[in-house]
Amino acid sequence: MGQAVRIAMVAGEASGDLLASHLIAALRERLPAAEFFGIGGPQMQAQGFDAWWPLEKLSVMGFVDALRHYREIAGIRRRLKKRLLDQRPDIFIGVDAPDFNLGLEADLKAAGVKTIHYVSPSIWAWRGGRIKKIGRAVDRVLALFPMEPPLYQKAGIPVTYVGHPLADSIPLETNQNAVREALQIPPGTPVFALLPGSRQSELAQLADIFVQTAKLLHQRLPEAQFIVPLATRETRLQFEAAMYRQQAGELPFRLLFGHAQDALGAADVSLVASGTAALEAALIKRPMVITYKVGGATYWLMKRLLYQAFVGLPNVLAGREIVPEIMQDRATPENLAAALLRLLNDKENARLIAETFTGIHLQLRQNTAEKAAQAVIECLN
Repeated sequence: MGQAVRIAMVAGEASGDLLASHLIAALRERLPAAEFFGIGGPQMQAQGFDAWWPLEKLSVMGFVDALRHYREIAGIRRRLKKRLLDQRPDIFIGVDAPDFNLGLEADLKAAGVKTIHYVSPSIWAWRGGRIKKIGRAVDRVLALFPMEPPLYQKAGIPVTYVGHPLADSIPLETNQNAVREALQIPPGTPVFALLPGSRQSELAQLADIFVQTAKLLHQRLPEAQFIVPLATRETRLQFEAAMYRQQAGELPFRLLFGHAQDALGAADVSLVASGTAALEAALIKRPMVITYKVGGATYWLMKRLLYQAFVGLPNVLAGREIVPEIMQDRATPENLAAALLRLLNDKENARLIAETFTGIHLQLRQNTAEKAAQAVIECLN
């Protein structure tokens, strides 16, 4: 294997950008002359990744949103596929974004390009029929969660359990007082972290509900503070628009750019859109309410295809409902505020939640980037 290994990658959203950037850094240590190119975000670019398209082009949510952007995304995939088949990289790594990546991987694999899918699609949750499609598309799957490898082994698909990078980067204990001091929050203040998602489509569904929930909590606890980490300028503007619509400009909101872990670390309780943020809250060992809302058509389809009793990763990993999930039509400001107040007042429950989450943290802490890089190199060889 010559030194200038050429590695193509596609990441479709912020969490994939972070995962891929860690993997690029770990691969660079072993393959200093490697070239990385494809579709990626700012974190990947900071590691020297050549982004032919920015990852925002792929960040859509749900079937309906995907249909709306279908022509543009299909056009990007067509042009990307042609370019990759012309240039024939040594390996292609699809980072999450299964709806975009699996079809592309299948075409590349059929043409003799080695393919890895990094982050198993959630076949344990729904659309398990995809496992055959995954088998046709990839030479290896890198799985983040312990319930995934057995499913692939059973289907005869090469898989490596690499753990979750957040479990490596988040310390086993987060000092709440220290985080609050850094954010200049007075001792004894009730603090709620509100994480309405990282995509614009999530904010469109959830921003007003989160603001209305904060208004109800503020009526009950006028001294409470609300910390809202937002991933992008666009999502920040969406949240500010919701504050304006709900006439909540006077409420004690602290809007942060990023810094989700600081918000969660400072909080007594969090309200979190299901997804990576729920896992972050679990690794920071705080009680949370998990909520989500998608378009009616998307929800109907998901409900029919769902295998698990739970949607939120903390509950899936614990194997039971350790924190409340309030989804779809039940996700009213009244229901959410009541659940958050119950959690705030139950200190014994908070201790039990933290104990369970510590066990999950240790199970997921596997030195992910190193394990993933090792698996990539095995595939290259």
